[in-house]
Amino acid sequence: MNNIKIYLLLTLSILLYSCSSKKEIGKGTTQNQIKNDNSAFNGANKLLIGATLNYNDLYSQKGKLYLKDFKYLTTANEAKQPKIHPQPNVWNWKEIDEIVQFANTNKLAVRLHGPISPQASKWAKEDSRTAQELENNLVEFATAFAKHFNNEPSVKWMDVVNETVLGNGDWFGPLPGTNEWENPWLKMGLDENGYPLYILKAFEIATKNATNIKLVYNQHVGLETEMWDKVKRTVLYLRSKGYRVDGIGWQAHLLMGAKRQDFVDNTDATMLKLANLIDWAHQNKLAFHVTELDYLVKDTTVLEAERLIQKRVYQKLVDVLLEKSKNGEVTLNLWDMGERSKDGLGSFQSIYDSNLNPTPAYSVIKEAIEKSK
Repeated sequence: MNNIKIYLLLTLSILLYSCSSKKEIGKGTTQNQIKNDNSAFNGANKLLIGATLNYNDLYSQKGKLYLKDFKYLTTANEAKQPKIHPQPNVWNWKEIDEIVQFANTNKLAVRLHGPISPQASKWAKEDSRTAQELENNLVEFATAFAKHFNNEPSVKWMDVVNETVLGNGDWFGPLPGTNEWENPWLKMGLDENGYPLYILKAFEIATKNATNIKLVYNQHVGLETEMWDKVKRTVLYLRSKGYRVDGIGWQAHLLMGAKRQDFVDNTDATMLKLANLIDWAHQNKLAFHVTELDYLVKDTTVLEAERLIQKRVYQKLVDVLLEKSKNGEVTLNLWDMGERSKDGLGSFQSIYDSNLNPTPAYSVIKEAIEKSK
């Protein structure tokens, strides 16, 4: 009889401890809780595929095409600092709030592309700005941004920084004037170990104020070894400081920053590098996001032939992502869905042409979506 009493007391103690532990876990938001909260959007062995929409696209034909295929939405420009906080004491949340509401209504998962980096207001890029002025501006914007979206049900990820390192491994910094493509924040300086203070500050603020959102370190260009090695070291350094980094992103603007030689002429070798990078991310408990996929055609007189090459390259890319999604979180975001031209560069191709008719690459994306259901 005594043995039975002891057994019952032990069982009751274990049950009480288990319930108590669960309550303690529920008090705060941990990195694992954030990941579990997103499981409905990115379950095991799934590749989550989506696209960007601009504010003016939401209720257009492009918006209808988007809703036909996608459940993952990335904001294009409306979450960037020039839109939301163009000047000190000037704020404009209207457009981004309407996009988030669109996502809430349609049950979409959102990644906010509003990072600290070249996507800065012109005020921040003026040469007269001091390091202290830039720090004050960064703290103001990053804090307000994180707090504004932290409790939005559709917002699952946010880019904290973007385009931090050049292809040769150097830090990306400021240029004279208010150049469209420059990174003024490097003026804030480096810490004692050579890491930019703006990156540390951005992740410090996001870790503190975006507790319900996964934090992404986004990067551009191609798969240059020197560049990605520096990104890897920086991510691990941020974590050593106690800051949360949940994923790394690669923009994948093919044949612009990502060279034709790598992605068209030596596709298989480059895809192996991509596979290895994703493996590194998953081994370090990081999600991997392809954040801005499109394909630049510089000579539009051969557009149809280039679209077939685009389809082939997209297929190779998607094959890698589908395979690696079996091991961890992987997402793919198309930068726009239609064709867009930019003076001096050429025509950026996605999965629809300028008349919103499907291009050859559409079938690759559509098939990948079906495989991931």
